Amino acid sequence: MNNTSNPKELIKQLNDLILKGNAHATLDSALEDVPVEIRGTVPEKLPYSIWQIMEHIRITQWDILDFSRNPDYKEIEWPADYWPKEAAPKDDAAWHDCIKQIKKDRQDFVALLEKDGVDMYTPFPWGTGQNLLREALLIADHNSYHTGEIIVIRRLLGHWK
Repeated sequence: MNNTSNPKELIKQLNDLILKGNAHATLDSALEDVPVEIRGTVPEKLPYSIWQIMEHIRITQWDILDFSRNPDYKEIEWPADYWPKEAAPKDDAAWHDCIKQIKKDRQDFVALLEKDGVDMYTPFPWGTGQNLLREALLIADHNSYHTGEIIVIRRLLGHWK
């Protein structure tokens, strides 16, 4: 069967990459049991805390999702709108809400991939050549990169397995 006309295997592989990490640690595992006292700590010689990276992931993933499904998409400003200024969450609820939103948006993106008759290859009319395949790879790559940063920060602060 031609995978360009029926991309079920490609979609399965993309879902695994986004949700399971494949050869890499998952974002879910990197964020598991992060102690309150290190969430807003910016290690020496590094620019961001775990909270800032998490919020950046949330904002960026939402932006990619919005771009991928919204013909009326409005671009947000780089880098100001993509990175929070606050090093720490305002409270425990903000921390958990951020994680919840990351998971929800990730599932919403996967639902786009799994939609009947999905076209992975045709560029979006509102973009500059981007298509759904490119955006799926972008989410996977972006989240994997920042997951690694979170793990490094946790190791530097003595709170990784």
